[in-house]
Amino acid sequence: MTTTDTVPTRPNPVTGGDRIFNLDMLRGLAVLGILAVNALSFAWPFEVYGDPESAPFAMAGANKIGTWVTDVFFHDKFRSLFSMLFGVSIFLVGGERSDKTRGKLLRSRLFWLFVIGLIHGLGIWYGDILMHYAYTGLLMLLMRSMSAGKLLWIGGGVSLFWGVVGAGMAILMASLSPEVRDQMGGPEVSPEKIAATIEAVRTGGWIAAMTENLRAWAFVQGFSLALIPVTLPLMMLGLGLFKSGWLAGKGAMWTYLLAIAAGAAILAGLGWYRWQTLGVEDDPTGGLSAALAQFGFVITLGYAALLILLTKGGLKIITGRLAPVGRMAFTNYLTQSILMASLFYMPWGPLLYGQWGPAMIWSAVGGIWILQLIWSPLWLSRFEMGPLEWIWRCLTYGRMVPLMKRG
Repeated sequence: MTTTDTVPTRPNPVTGGDRIFNLDMLRGLAVLGILAVNALSFAWPFEVYGDPESAPFAMAGANKIGTWVTDVFFHDKFRSLFSMLFGVSIFLVGGERSDKTRGKLLRSRLFWLFVIGLIHGLGIWYGDILMHYAYTGLLMLLMRSMSAGKLLWIGGGVSLFWGVVGAGMAILMASLSPEVRDQMGGPEVSPEKIAATIEAVRTGGWIAAMTENLRAWAFVQGFSLALIPVTLPLMMLGLGLFKSGWLAGKGAMWTYLLAIAAGAAILAGLGWYRWQTLGVEDDPTGGLSAALAQFGFVITLGYAALLILLTKGGLKIITGRLAPVGRMAFTNYLTQSILMASLFYMPWGPLLYGQWGPAMIWSAVGGIWILQLIWSPLWLSRFEMGPLEWIWRCLTYGRMVPLMKRG
């Protein structure tokens, strides 16, 4: 076996030669994909992020297409992929539960992840996911020595269970009268309230922007805690796929083809039904659009299987473009927040908050994708890791670790 197939035995930072290509490639896809989902939350009040059709832009034409693309191909797919890969990182850093030294290192890593996530959430963008991964990781570290089979059955089974429950709830909600649904959904946010929030952020400077960010952050924390039962099984599923060799491309061919077929089937149905629900008041699909959306992790597995097969099939020249982005996923994730916040609501930027619909927001997403696909390999040609990865590892190890490439 090569060094890229093994888990490091010493508690030292990994170098370029220790990297596992498929994990970096998939992590690169995840960090780019999650920006497409998060983008609307930078550009509008968080009530609009929760219900894009409540925004004062027309859900038609390019805006309808932009929302449809995000909802069908991106929403919940890349958070799921991030969660799976984070489960793998728990094992790669912490090793077996019997390894006390690496277990201590893992706890230090999660503590600093929580601290950085807290700073990110309070000072830049309310939608931070790092804190959620930090405290969910504390539960995952208790399960990192489970066998591949147990991890797959429990992680996959619970994820499927939540999908079925969510689908059932979606169909049930669609069967209720509009009046009952409105009462269950809580008070409706008026267009005037949304407009007032936009005006306050655009004219109130940094304090107004951070006040709105804090309001949204406090609301999101409750949802983040409620998401633990969903994230933890996905972390287990990811580690099971890693331990079984599936993520390394060593699984049986039929498993990859099945993942692609299942993901494509759900994706096709979701695309068809979601298009019918956009811009209309009553769901004409009877809840089928929302029901299929509950199985986003199956689409995620299809994405992963496709990239793994492309890599095995000699197309690494294509999939390899994602690997540098994935090696710097921490830096790229936080950089996305800085760039998007500067573009939309930080007072030193153009203050486009509440001005762009989904179609225009996609131009910002595409621009950042291009920047990160370019700058990640350029940075890594000189340095061992991204700048924020370096800070995180220095904090984790309690000492300075090498940043420059040797030789």
